[in-house]
Amino acid sequence: MKMYDEKHIKNVVLIGAAKSGKTTLAEDMLFEAGIISKRGSVEERNTVSDYHEVEHERGNSVYATTLHTEWRDYKINIIDTPGLEDFAGEVISSVRVCDTAVLLLHAYNGVEVGTELIWDYVDRYNRPTILAVNHLDHENANYNQVLEQARGFLGHAVTIMQYPVNQGPGFNAIIDLLKMTMYRFPAGGGKPEKLPIPEEEREQAENLHNVLVEKAAENDDALMELFFEKGSLDEDELRQGIKIGMMKHQVFPVFCLCARNNMGSGRLMGFIDNVAPSAVEMPPELSEDGKEVPCNPTGPTCLFVFKTLLEPHIGKLSFFKVMSGEVKAGQELYNEKGNTTERLNQLFITDGKNRQPVERLRSGDIGCTLKLKNTFTNHTLNEKNFSAQIEPIHFPPPKVRVAIVAKNKGDDEKLGEVLSEIHTEDPTLEIEYNRELKQVILHGQGDLHLAVTKWRLENIYNMQVEYHSARIPYRETIQKPAMASYRHKKQSGGAGQFGEVYMKIEPYYDGMPVSKEWPVRETEEIALNWGGKLVFNNCIVGGAIDTRFLPSILKGVMEKMQEGPLTGSYVRDVRVTVYDGKMHPVDSNDISFKIAGMMAFREAFHQAAPQLLEPVYDLEASAPDVMMGDIMSELQTHRSVITGMDSGTSSQVIKARTPQAELDKLYAALRNVTQGKAKVKAVFAEYAPVPADVQRKLSEDYKKVEQQNGTH
Repeated sequence: MKMYDEKHIKNVVLIGAAKSGKTTLAEDMLFEAGIISKRGSVEERNTVSDYHEVEHERGNSVYATTLHTEWRDYKINIIDTPGLEDFAGEVISSVRVCDTAVLLLHAYNGVEVGTELIWDYVDRYNRPTILAVNHLDHENANYNQVLEQARGFLGHAVTIMQYPVNQGPGFNAIIDLLKMTMYRFPAGGGKPEKLPIPEEEREQAENLHNVLVEKAAENDDALMELFFEKGSLDEDELRQGIKIGMMKHQVFPVFCLCARNNMGSGRLMGFIDNVAPSAVEMPPELSEDGKEVPCNPTGPTCLFVFKTLLEPHIGKLSFFKVMSGEVKAGQELYNEKGNTTERLNQLFITDGKNRQPVERLRSGDIGCTLKLKNTFTNHTLNEKNFSAQIEPIHFPPPKVRVAIVAKNKGDDEKLGEVLSEIHTEDPTLEIEYNRELKQVILHGQGDLHLAVTKWRLENIYNMQVEYHSARIPYRETIQKPAMASYRHKKQSGGAGQFGEVYMKIEPYYDGMPVSKEWPVRETEEIALNWGGKLVFNNCIVGGAIDTRFLPSILKGVMEKMQEGPLTGSYVRDVRVTVYDGKMHPVDSNDISFKIAGMMAFREAFHQAAPQLLEPVYDLEASAPDVMMGDIMSELQTHRSVITGMDSGTSSQVIKARTPQAELDKLYAALRNVTQGKAKVKAVFAEYAPVPADVQRKLSEDYKKVEQQNGTH
């Protein structure tokens, strides 16, 4: 492959809502550039980009796929991304390493829910953005309406570069305001004919061209002086002004497409070549400690791994961007996070599953390599004597969770290994091995995300699994003091067991006064791993219980606190006072007092107005004003307490306290009633008492399980 000057390497990410036509546009760009000889289609499941089996089965993109074209002395790296929110991680990592975003808008659907959500990532990284109105052959295509929606969404930076002449089923022509030319496409699409702008379109085209000139001039003082001097700008000056405006996020140029019919993609690629910034023209990358890492072709070699893919029969593929310098096949680079030196035996550029070996890649370019041992997503590889850890990609926190179980118990260990592999590929899928809940819990971005994970386990890894509701980490405490005693006595020939303990338990709170009922000989305050405290008072006098048995009583109490009497949940915030007891000179031992302490605590607990606590989250839901009523209704249905509201420019933010037991159901309900337009985030706040009816049911369910298991 030809080596390109770093200014002639352009990195573009295709983003947009599902069905906006990203994969079709990617296919069209490859076809136009001669990378492929025949265009595939999503419907026929033969596109270069959507090559995974799960994508064929579901009919849309699940993975971000790296492609490339070579177009008029430029190399364009293209990353085609999924349009569904559940696969946001793929979009974020792609936006992170590309220098220009192409945001596709459906000519009928306009600015959709997915568009708004994806834009947040583009805006976060401040990427220059091109808007492409696609599907202009749709029978209900409405370019002007989409333009107004885009301006309502993105403001006056939305700048017309092209507009359609005859949108709808007969669409075949575009007016280009930069070239001041009409492009008319043949019936089957392909290379357009360049024609003068028709007389009936000339006035509108000239007016819009003048707007474009002013927009380009206002981004640069020198161009503004030229504009005042000449009254206009030539094409090269326009390109310069548009590029500056794009990099400032003050110009979002709008292009016209019918990718399905191969109309408009060539002109879009020409604009990417000539106007969109290259990596070397973008602001320097930042390291984790805030230092600049400029895209310098003669600088030290620095690679940033933005994606990891595990391909059957191939192994681990690591996709990277060359942040600085040049990388050569066979080069050794150091990974500080992995504390390892990696040898990049082979370098590739990729078009879907097809890999083309290359000998070297220059700064700003995107490529991949095979079988790195200890290098994963968000790792940086540097040449010796150079140290820079590129600021990592920040993935969104998970929104839903589910417990996962292998149907075949013999697969439990293998399941753990496979889930670890999947997390390597997809950092937005988090795996939690929860000892308290005795469950393996998957945390994902949505129900579809979890469904695709299950499909992969069953179809790629041949593992049958089941999803169950994830349990809730409840806590137990008490509301009033109570006293109890327990005598443990066991005789079965030879030495027996004997221990008797008298105990008082009380609700504990910070700043609680010292007990005065009995003289306190010793106090132990224990900060519990699961939150809250246990305060243990030794008030034994007169040697009723030997001091050496007190740790055994405490151990018995602690064991019961790890499996509370009410629901088997952890117990917190209790003060225990051991004030009397009895022992036997021969039969008393540690086990006897451990059991006596445990059972005394259990009996006292049931008399102390036990209270079940549940984790409660601070939740924020933002959505358009018109949806507030539906959102408030759903919140109240799911035991949420509304705590406040804030107003945005076109949306409202509702704040509420929501029990974790309701969160998963609430996410699904809000997505449903707002057609996915609600942005929801939740952060753990505190433990709070559950309603009496909920506590009663959970306690009864636990008793039934105990009876079935023969425990009490």
